[in-house]
Amino acid sequence: MRFTVITPTHNRRQFLPEAVASVRASVSAPLDFEFEHLICENASTDDTAVWLREAAGSGGAPLRVVSQATKLLPGPARNLLIQDTPADGWLVPLDDDDLLLQRCLHNYADLVQRHPGQAWFVADFLRVDEEKRYMPGEDYYAWKFDTPTDMLRAIFRAEHFIQGNVCYSRALFEEVGGYSEEITMAEDLDLYVRFLLAGHLPVLSPHISHLHRFHTSNVSIGVDADKHANDLRVIYDQYAGQLQELGIERP
Repeated sequence: MRFTVITPTHNRRQFLPEAVASVRASVSAPLDFEFEHLICENASTDDTAVWLREAAGSGGAPLRVVSQATKLLPGPARNLLIQDTPADGWLVPLDDDDLLLQRCLHNYADLVQRHPGQAWFVADFLRVDEEKRYMPGEDYYAWKFDTPTDMLRAIFRAEHFIQGNVCYSRALFEEVGGYSEEITMAEDLDLYVRFLLAGHLPVLSPHISHLHRFHTSNVSIGVDADKHANDLRVIYDQYAGQLQELGIERP
């Protein structure tokens, strides 16, 4: 098995070193798998690019950097990285200000072994503040659903969501066509909706995948209930015909 942690980054010199260090600290034993961290340096204007060049040459767990001169939306940036991953590999998205837990990849590898034929997995995550202090009462817990339709219904009722707490196969990514090249927000949820529309229900894992950091420059700052509902409507309209056939109403 080979896992690739996928991270687009733009002007995150303050937080990116800790994200990189968290991936490098991953523990595979006693399972046998390989992993690397693939980062898109997405037209940063601070010294992120300089730091990444130094970090990539410093040894430790494999870190590869793809430089992008013109800033891409998150979806195209992730697509660019995934083009350079093994066709039979597994993909784990990680935001450039979050921290992967040491046993996250190990837990995903264990799931892959125990669930042959399954294409994606969903875990829980914890929220921390800018200084990595735990935020009580803000944990995220994935829900278990019986069918893909049940999960889609909960998503478009704004009862449930998924973000960076997943692992999916490169084969599934290719099957549904990758990340949207047009959506400016919630491009990850759009991808997972297409996983479900293709009939793939994720395997639920009770492990903690990562620490999601809240700070004053989060990409999701300002995403309140109204903004989330609008994002859901944008996604819904992309697949309205399929969703209506399943009896799922527009949010």
